[in-house]
Amino acid sequence: MSDVTQPLSRPLAITILLSAACLFAANHVAARVAFDDGTGVLLAILTRGSIAFLMMVSLVIAQRHRLVIPAGKRRWQLILGVMIAGQSLCLYSAVARIPVAVALLLVNTWPILYALLTWALGGRRPSVRFTAIMVVILIGLIMVLDLGTWLSDPTAMGPDWLSGVVLAETAALFFAVAIWVTENRLSRLPGAVRSVFTMMAVLALMAVGGLLGILPGGLDLPQSQSGWVALVSLAALYGTASTVLFVLVPRLNMSRNAPVMNLEPVASLLFGFVVLGQVLAPVQLVGGAVVLGGIVWLSLMRKA
Repeated sequence: MSDVTQPLSRPLAITILLSAACLFAANHVAARVAFDDGTGVLLAILTRGSIAFLMMVSLVIAQRHRLVIPAGKRRWQLILGVMIAGQSLCLYSAVARIPVAVALLLVNTWPILYALLTWALGGRRPSVRFTAIMVVILIGLIMVLDLGTWLSDPTAMGPDWLSGVVLAETAALFFAVAIWVTENRLSRLPGAVRSVFTMMAVLALMAVGGLLGILPGGLDLPQSQSGWVALVSLAALYGTASTVLFVLVPRLNMSRNAPVMNLEPVASLLFGFVVLGQVLAPVQLVGGAVVLGGIVWLSLMRKA
């Protein structure tokens, strides 16, 4: 039993987390390829979610957990499922509209929203240092979004730029609420069980949305072989990364190594360039570095 929970060496733990970050980044790049080929956003989420759901159920069975939510926690579990469904829908919708790296940088600002939400709900007030880091991150975001160019000529950033930015930041808000619910209302529930019910809610909501036609074209099929390959790839990449993390989290010393996962936007920048030909302007690259540095700083500070 000691081998199951014994922490892995730090180099190995960091390698695993870096690999997971790259898999998640590749999943979003594959999603953009699928969307560009006509794949519906709801179909992509359903495909990804189905694979992840099967993997999570397998984990629950292997770990011999009971698939039961305590009566007092069922409402919060439902809220968590709705939040993750909203985050998935908004993030994929943003990826379909703006460069993948920009979308992920915006979504990764969720710690700021989480801190503000916690404060608003009676938690600890953000410290002066935390506030200063938030200001730095916001300055970096202004550079990432290249607001100067957008204000001078909105058409230069593309017709979907503003909606993509709003969707990405909305995804960050959904995720911040989901983390708050997880840490403050569902922390005692086994992670694998929580994930099964969360993914079940996501699948149900996406299926209902598709059947009711809430999102036009949400269930559209890919138009070519490359689109089908991308659809299968995004599901496999996401399912593999999420399963690896759930299996190994107890041995990865996340309190020390979690900031490594913030390199996902960097990996997406590289993959986006190689696969999609997406290139950010120099000011956006500098801004991305500022945002990423601030996010890592926040992560380290929260663990201190």
